[in-house]
Amino acid sequence: MDSAETYQESSDSLREIRDQLTGPGGQFEVVSATVDGIEMKTYKNRFSSLREVAAFGALHQDKEFLVFGDRRITFLQFLAQANSLSQVLTEQAGVHHGDRVAVLAQNSPEWCLAFWGTVDLGAVLVGLNGWWTTEELMYGLDDSGSKVLVVDRKRFERIADQVHLLPNLEHIYLIDALPEEFEVASGSGPQIHSFSELAAHPSETFPTVPIEESDPAVIFYTSGTTGKPKGAISSHRSMIANLQNTACISTASVMHLSRRPASSTSEQATHSPATPPQMTALFTAPLFHVAGCHSTMVVGMLAGVKLVMLEGKFEPEKALTLIEDEKITMWSGVPTMVWRVCEYPARHDFDTSSVTNVSFGGSPSADELLRRIRETFPGVRTTTNAYGLTESSSAATTLSGADAFLKPDSVGLPMPTVDIAILGLQGEHLPPLQTGEVLLRGPIIMPGYWNKPEATATTVIAGWLHTGDVGHLDSEGYLFITDRAKDMIIRGGENIYCVEIENRLVEHPGIADAAIISVPHETLGEEVKAVLEIADGANVTDEEIRSWVAATLAGFKVPSYIERWDGKLPRNASGKLLKNVLRGEGHVSFNETM
Repeated sequence: MDSAETYQESSDSLREIRDQLTGPGGQFEVVSATVDGIEMKTYKNRFSSLREVAAFGALHQDKEFLVFGDRRITFLQFLAQANSLSQVLTEQAGVHHGDRVAVLAQNSPEWCLAFWGTVDLGAVLVGLNGWWTTEELMYGLDDSGSKVLVVDRKRFERIADQVHLLPNLEHIYLIDALPEEFEVASGSGPQIHSFSELAAHPSETFPTVPIEESDPAVIFYTSGTTGKPKGAISSHRSMIANLQNTACISTASVMHLSRRPASSTSEQATHSPATPPQMTALFTAPLFHVAGCHSTMVVGMLAGVKLVMLEGKFEPEKALTLIEDEKITMWSGVPTMVWRVCEYPARHDFDTSSVTNVSFGGSPSADELLRRIRETFPGVRTTTNAYGLTESSSAATTLSGADAFLKPDSVGLPMPTVDIAILGLQGEHLPPLQTGEVLLRGPIIMPGYWNKPEATATTVIAGWLHTGDVGHLDSEGYLFITDRAKDMIIRGGENIYCVEIENRLVEHPGIADAAIISVPHETLGEEVKAVLEIADGANVTDEEIRSWVAATLAGFKVPSYIERWDGKLPRNASGKLLKNVLRGEGHVSFNETM
């Protein structure tokens, strides 16, 4: 049997297992139900709130949950502190059901504690992007109406002199600094505390405030198509649906692998009796992204995974050291991080044989990346690629195992409770192999954008999330992403909406018009390029342009490349920038007809 036939047989076997798990009487039985007036797939047996997930996590007892530097925290220790946060947030900060608690910090146990202490209370966790500028952070805090801010020193320094301007912010808890180190402007500004106050009363008792599946749990901000970020709401329902989707797919993968004989000495060694039974994950995805929060931290709580958190800025040597020291078995990161480790010159100086799964998302899986993964991690038995959005509470599709070789340009099959449709230009749902906008439906879809009903109404229509991505389904239901209907760049896993940068650029008196386009990059995926029409008589340097953008927007949005256009920037009759011309393409793309 040749390799293609072997891969096809393996793919068919995995789909059969998945169908068994989700079929009638299966461990993850999927049924049809009406949610908010929309018919969709959902799990017959499911948790009703994230607090129930936390209570389940307590069953893992003295297993380690978080490793951060020299700190090692068990599940019971962690949950006792999270319960303390719930109590103090209520009694000291007056946080109740539906109130917003913002977190602005690097990945840390405190970030995780703030999450569980908030959502178990029925309050809403607002995850702020740690790379944002002062202006962007102030917008997020004001727009969300956050009552409490949990923050570390480095990021608080960006906003300390302005927090008194936020009318709803009443309490600030500093993770790694003392309150007396900061002076908030006089007036009715927020009270500043040490984070240690929140964790001072550990308890085994969970809050008892009623929580509904439809209640908001998290607000994460996405870059805005009109220049301002939008707060995408994840409900308890959508986060639990993502959790159970992940659990179902993972269970299917484990069952499939158990039927497959080990094909190498390293693979046999990986699954020897001496291997520790607890799954151990390298935690590198930012917690203010759904990949870090929804698909790593929350999944880890349910599954009893030890999460090894990388401190500070991502560096390949740090990651490889943790993989060796902690015997990491799985790693989920953005393709940029995976590339950097796989290209690190000294990677073979580290023992990476414990790693059995590497997952990534944000782009179709390139053959070369898969080859590099297997070269760097000899014990890998499967790789997983995922496609999703903040608005879909993380993964909507997955591609793993043999499918990565059979359909390397695909982003995979829909998760068990997800439906996919392809929208044509006339509003019709297209048949397989025809290209249009990708629509998603299911309990993972957000209920809407925070305080933005108009944006919600144009994004979620009759239960379908309009993703802004362009693609098609093949005859077997695999999704292929081929373009973007939205004017967006993905750089190192960060979504960048071009209009946000364009709006900032044209505010400069020396710039008459501006367009932002992408430039391909091997590891980042794409980089930002500015094409500018300079105002008559103006002389603006590249350094000045970059400083102008960096003054109000996050560093990853600052153009890496700058081109000065000769004459007026090309626009069509309706005034839309012809970015295909700016990219050197001589045709009208699908995007221009949307």
